[in-house]
Amino acid sequence: MFFRRNTLSWANDWRPLGNQCVMAFNFQIIQGGMGVGVSNWALARAVAQRGQLGVVSGTGIASILARRLQRGDIGGHMARAAAAFPAQALVRRVWDCYYVSGGIAPGTPFKSNPAPTIHFGRSLLELTVLAAFIEVFLAKEGHGGPVGINLLEKVQTTTLPCLFGAMLANVNYVLMGAGIPRLIPGVLDALARGQAAELRVDVQNATAEDDFSSRFDPATFWANNHDGPGVPAALPRPAFLAVVSSATLALTLARKSNGRVDGFIVEGSVAGGHNAPPRGPLQLSAGGEPIYGQRDIVDLEKIAEIGLPFYLAGGFATPDQLLAARRLGAAGIQVGTAFAFCRESGIRDDLKAQVLQSAQAGRAEVFTDPVASPTGFPFKVLQLPQSLSVTEIYARRVRRCDMGYLREIYRRDDGQAGYRCAAEPVEIYMDKGGLQSRTVGRKCLCNALFATVGLGQTDAAGVGEPPLVTAGDDVGQIGRYLRPGSTGYSAADVLDFILAPPAPPVPQPRPE
Repeated sequence: MFFRRNTLSWANDWRPLGNQCVMAFNFQIIQGGMGVGVSNWALARAVAQRGQLGVVSGTGIASILARRLQRGDIGGHMARAAAAFPAQALVRRVWDCYYVSGGIAPGTPFKSNPAPTIHFGRSLLELTVLAAFIEVFLAKEGHGGPVGINLLEKVQTTTLPCLFGAMLANVNYVLMGAGIPRLIPGVLDALARGQAAELRVDVQNATAEDDFSSRFDPATFWANNHDGPGVPAALPRPAFLAVVSSATLALTLARKSNGRVDGFIVEGSVAGGHNAPPRGPLQLSAGGEPIYGQRDIVDLEKIAEIGLPFYLAGGFATPDQLLAARRLGAAGIQVGTAFAFCRESGIRDDLKAQVLQSAQAGRAEVFTDPVASPTGFPFKVLQLPQSLSVTEIYARRVRRCDMGYLREIYRRDDGQAGYRCAAEPVEIYMDKGGLQSRTVGRKCLCNALFATVGLGQTDAAGVGEPPLVTAGDDVGQIGRYLRPGSTGYSAADVLDFILAPPAPPVPQPRPE
């Protein structure tokens, strides 16, 4: 692992730190916030019921709700949660737009919702707020355990309404990585007070005079949706956990954020999903993967000196590794891959079965792809038949960008914001000023990840999107969570395994 050892430990209580207090985190395990739709409400609820931190993914949450409704709201869960939303006229508008009784016929394309922009319209704003509310509401339903929501700094355009919807459902924690989320603590403070929040959006080639900011005003939102039984003027402020890969970034966030940072998740390069790029010039191994070196080792002693709780992520999903993390000074661990393939996660059952079989046979292979993600961050890709990881399947897929969550935003010559994606058709990308070299090997993660959770788009010819599965380097070990005679495992099985007392050391024979 890319961590330096220290021997500090944390107490689970409030204690002073300068002029503020450090929050008590009374859990040892954070369930990873895996998007799109992998970390769904059912998984987060199963983990939170056990007193650990269950996390829902906020990535693409509006499209998740829109497609669930077009599938007929199987089980009625969306409607049950929506009944608690404090603006029922808004709920009716969303249902009128997307709900299909009994679900759309197999092979029928989904109706698309608008792609997010810096200033998007009322329909997408309402859909995003409601979707985040529903996901958190269902994750918190029927228990008192902690629930968080995970967002990506790289996906800034939907952040404000997503946070507001989650806070309406009393989300306890906000987790954010894939960038430097220095402005999020202040956003949480403003929304908790019922005040307007603003988030400056990263725009390529923007000048100092440009104002590319998204804004959300709760007062305006309620003015347009005033039919509820008393709308909240203030909301509980969730704790904020920043996902970091270096002590320098952790210190920057602790000192220079515009509000309180409550802790960190320190992620190593073996974790699934997006990884931080190696520091310095990119070097690739003979197999084409980024090479991480001495500069990428995280100095935990410096992180501990900040005085905030931290959790270690990436390859810690055993009792011994949890104990090792605690001895390194961490409050606990974040676990993603183990939960990704449990029964409650959003990944399609057929894909879970394939991955579990591959893992048990010793054939599970993860490739850290330096170019797959349009974000430019390395992305872990599990090699699976019939998925976008297969070169031939990738080559014959028709490139398109019809969801837009990972688009890069750039300043056009007229001073307005433009949107482009390195995974869209090459000619279109280049017409927008993009470099052809950046399109090589790029994969449409939006469409592929929706297909992974069974919500993939179908084109007019009836051809469905191929899935793409991400996992951490320890995916080959997920068979350890199986109970004897079982072909699958649950979130509870993962927790039982990790929280079991570590095995006692094997006695060594005394030398004669």
